[in-house]
Amino acid sequence: MKGTDRHRAKRSLGQNFLVDPAYAARITAAIDAMPGETVIEIGPGHGALTEKLVGARADVIAIELDAGLCFELREKFAGRPNFRLIEGDALNVDYGSLAIGTVKLAANLPYNISTAILQKLAKHSQNFSVLVLMLQKEVVDRITAKPGSSDRGFLTVLVESSFEAQKLFDVPPAAFRPRPKVMSSVVQMVPAKYDIPERPGFRRLLSTAFAQKRKTILNNLKVTFPYAANALSEVGIEERRRAESLTLEEWLRLHAIIGGHAG
Repeated sequence: MKGTDRHRAKRSLGQNFLVDPAYAARITAAIDAMPGETVIEIGPGHGALTEKLVGARADVIAIELDAGLCFELREKFAGRPNFRLIEGDALNVDYGSLAIGTVKLAANLPYNISTAILQKLAKHSQNFSVLVLMLQKEVVDRITAKPGSSDRGFLTVLVESSFEAQKLFDVPPAAFRPRPKVMSSVVQMVPAKYDIPERPGFRRLLSTAFAQKRKTILNNLKVTFPYAANALSEVGIEERRRAESLTLEEWLRLHAIIGGHAG
């Protein structure tokens, strides 16, 4: 793809550029951007996806950390009124202030910041109508894991409390330059309608419960919450269960009892 020879991928930034136009088209279709809709794109790279979104006449706000890529993107999309570039770290962006109303978001996330970005996006979930993210397959498997799965953990429940996530398709290493050593997957996420009071307390509850996955939920929780046994009994959760076995509804009931003490 044009530009890939001018800019060598930086391992420190976890850069793997999507170069297969077929997968860029599938991601674009999943976003379903309409003319005039605002689409935030994290990590546009050389603009494989950006080009399609701009061509669909969406108002694209691209966030790119790499100064060299920013120069290339400004050159490539010069004169396109529906393209705006923010040079900076996506972890430091206030997504709630970027556009009026709800927006769509697309991202090919570097593997080394995917967990941190997901946690940040979860805080801003109600600012989006839909998110389409390309992540390491292992991460997508984790955030879509069902109760009882060994893949289920803190990040799973945190994402589940903010979004309804659906894996769409896998993307092989050959679709990128340079080729990553692992498979990628694309996931679509729609904001969930849960009203969870005291979100910081909910996050701490999850973090404590999943601290040591081999331990029972009671053994993990009682270190921080001395009243954990009574709380579990009150909401009907067997204290010998492990955190990965709980449904989101059970987490919400438990948080209603002890979450307010976790802030």
